[in-house]
Amino acid sequence: MLSSSKKYVGIVADRYTAALAYSDYRTLWIANLSSGAAAWALIVARGLLVYTQSGSSLWVGGVTFAAMIPRVLVPPISGYLSDRFDRRRVVAAMYAVNLAQNLTLSILVAFGAIEIWHVVILSLINGSARAAQMPASQALIPNLVPRHLLLNGIALNQATMHGSRLLGPLAITPLLATVGEEGAFFLCSGFYVISLAQCLRLKTASTGRVDRNRGVVSNLIDGLKYVYRTPVLRAVTFMALFHCGLTMSFESLLPVLSDTRLNAKDAGFSLLMMAVGAGAMVSVTAIAGVSGDSARGKLFISLGVLSGLTPAVLAVSSNMPTALVAAALMGATQAGFMTLTHTMIQAVTDDGIRGRVGAVYSVHIGGIMASANLVNGGLADVTFIGGAAPLLIIGGVGFIIVMFASFQALTIRRIYKGELSYAVAPAH
Repeated sequence: MLSSSKKYVGIVADRYTAALAYSDYRTLWIANLSSGAAAWALIVARGLLVYTQSGSSLWVGGVTFAAMIPRVLVPPISGYLSDRFDRRRVVAAMYAVNLAQNLTLSILVAFGAIEIWHVVILSLINGSARAAQMPASQALIPNLVPRHLLLNGIALNQATMHGSRLLGPLAITPLLATVGEEGAFFLCSGFYVISLAQCLRLKTASTGRVDRNRGVVSNLIDGLKYVYRTPVLRAVTFMALFHCGLTMSFESLLPVLSDTRLNAKDAGFSLLMMAVGAGAMVSVTAIAGVSGDSARGKLFISLGVLSGLTPAVLAVSSNMPTALVAAALMGATQAGFMTLTHTMIQAVTDDGIRGRVGAVYSVHIGGIMASANLVNGGLADVTFIGGAAPLLIIGGVGFIIVMFASFQALTIRRIYKGELSYAVAPAH
C-alpha cells in the first residue's frame, strides 16, 4: 500500500512539474523566478520609499507608472529584436541592464542621496529592461519543451512570475524591519545577479523569422496584423486588457489601504503583496496539471468572475488576517486567469513571430496597467472618493460586467465551451 501511494504521488508530481525535467527550461525557470522576485520586491521597497518621503499615494502611482509604462513603449522594438536575434542574448542583456540600475539605486539610498526623481528615472529603466526581457523569455519557452508540455511549461513559468510576488516581498520584509529600504535594494541586486548567471548557462538557441529586405517598422506591423487577424488572439488580448485594467492595477492602492484602513503601516503593504503571490503560486501550479480544452474553458469563466469578486472582498476587509486571505484569493484568481490567457496565445502563435506577438500583447496589458495604477494612485488621494477601497470595488464589479458581456462574442463563447481548436491560422 505504501509503495502504491509513493508511486501515485510520483505520477502526480510528474504531471505538474514535467517541464522542469528539461535542463534549459529549468535554467530559464530559475532565472525568471529570481528576476520576478527582484521586480516585486522593488515595487514594495520603492513604494514604501516614496510614500515615506512624500506621504502621497499619487507618487507611489507615479513610480509604478514609470516602471510599467515601458511595456507600451519598449516591446515593439524588443519584440522585433526577439525575432531577429538569439533570444538568449536578448534576455541576458536585459538582466545586465537591470543589475546596473538596481546597484545605482542601492548606492544612492545607502549614501542618503536618493530623491524621488531618481526613483522615477531608475524605475523607468527597470521597467524598460523588464519589458524587453519578457517577450524574448516567453518566446523562448516553446523551444525548450515538447509541444505536448506547452501548457505545463507556460503555467510553471507563470508560477515564477506570480509566485515571485511572495518570494520577493518575503525576502525583503526582515530587511525593511531592520536596516530599511537600503538592504532591500541590495538584495534585489543579488536576485538580478542570479538571473544573469542562469541566463548565460542556456544552450538552446532560439530565433524567429523576420524579412531582412523590409524595414523594422514593416516587420513590427506584421505582429500587430497577426494579432488582429487571428480571432483567438484578438479576443483573448482584449479580455486580458480589461482584466488587467480593472482588477490587477492595485499596486498603487495597497500602501494607503494598509496605512489607513488596516493600520498596518509598512509591513502591511509587504504582507499583502506576499499573500497575493502565495495565492498566485498555488493557482498556477494547480493549472499546470489541467488537461483538456473543456476544463480550461470552464476555468477561464470561473476565474474571470472570481477575479472581479475578490478585490471587493479585500476592500471590505477590516483587519489584517481577513485582508491577507482576500489578497491570496485575489492573487489566485487573477494569476489563474492570466495563465490560461498566456497559454492560448502561445499555442496559437507561429514560432517565427512569437516575439512580435508577445510585444503586441505587452503593449496592451502594460499600457492599461501603467495608466490605471497612475489614475488609481491619484484618485486614492481625493477625499470624496473615500480612499482605496471604493476603487477596488468599482474595478472588480466592472470586470464582472465585462465577463457577462463577453458571452456575446462567438470566439469567446467557443473558448468557454472548450470547443476552440488551437490550430488557427490568421485570417487574410
